[in-house]
Amino acid sequence: MKLTDRLVATAYHVGWVLLPKVPEPVAAWLFRRIADIMWRRRGRSVLRLESNLARVVGPDADLRALSREGLRSYFRYWMEALRLPAMSRDHIVSHTRITGGEIIFKAVDEGRGIVLALPHMGNWDAAGAWMVGVGYPFTTVMERLKPESLFERFVAYRESLGMEVLPLTRKEGGSAQAFGTLARRLRDGKAICLPAERDLTNSGVEIEFFGATAKMVAGPALLALQTGAPLHPVTLWYEGENWGIWIHDEVPVPEHGDRKEKVAAMTQAMARVFEEGIAAHPQDWHMLQRLWLDDLK
Repeated sequence: MKLTDRLVATAYHVGWVLLPKVPEPVAAWLFRRIADIMWRRRGRSVLRLESNLARVVGPDADLRALSREGLRSYFRYWMEALRLPAMSRDHIVSHTRITGGEIIFKAVDEGRGIVLALPHMGNWDAAGAWMVGVGYPFTTVMERLKPESLFERFVAYRESLGMEVLPLTRKEGGSAQAFGTLARRLRDGKAICLPAERDLTNSGVEIEFFGATAKMVAGPALLALQTGAPLHPVTLWYEGENWGIWIHDEVPVPEHGDRKEKVAAMTQAMARVFEEGIAAHPQDWHMLQRLWLDDLK
């Protein structure tokens, strides 16, 4: 294991142990300070965030001010991630502002299952903890991190919140057969939640996103088509001390076209909903990586 990997893994391990013992106002102040220091240094991640946000709000907006809020939101996510296992169910549920929660309840209670697809916004772990807290546990996938000990710690963290976590790839590389397990969960009437606006599989669908071409994962649409479970985009944001969640309307299955064409149309429709949610809360979109194809050249 590389020294830098070992240091990163150790930092996370220490954070999960120590941060829940720190008063919340102190932890929030500390992480805002870290965010502001990173923002002032204008490193590669900050410049990428500003470039991505320019696609959303336009190049003439005050990108510096917006990226500062974006970094603070991003580091708030990490502060909360390190503290969530110590939060009570009542705290998580009472601090969640949900629109459309009945959509999840109805789909699962009727045995249809449901595919929830979301961008990297707000606090997706807290949203998952809310689902578990109201009695609707789910299955998700996670990309394999380096070092392996960090990946295992993140899996343990999310499982401690009540999620079932599947690796996106095998330890030695290649498919982890997560798709088949997800399909079985849906056929059993369960919920699955998938991060969906960034393709990590190299088999994504090209879509138009804020006026340019990007790739998004085909999995949510494919799973909905194969199992008959409804596909619902989800957007998330912060509302003061609370977490906002919106379960949007079902993405319809096209009446015409072959499987590939239907997946493409459904993924594009999902992307349009993501556009709406991100445009409404751009500071809470945590996209510090390259996303559009012309940025990957």
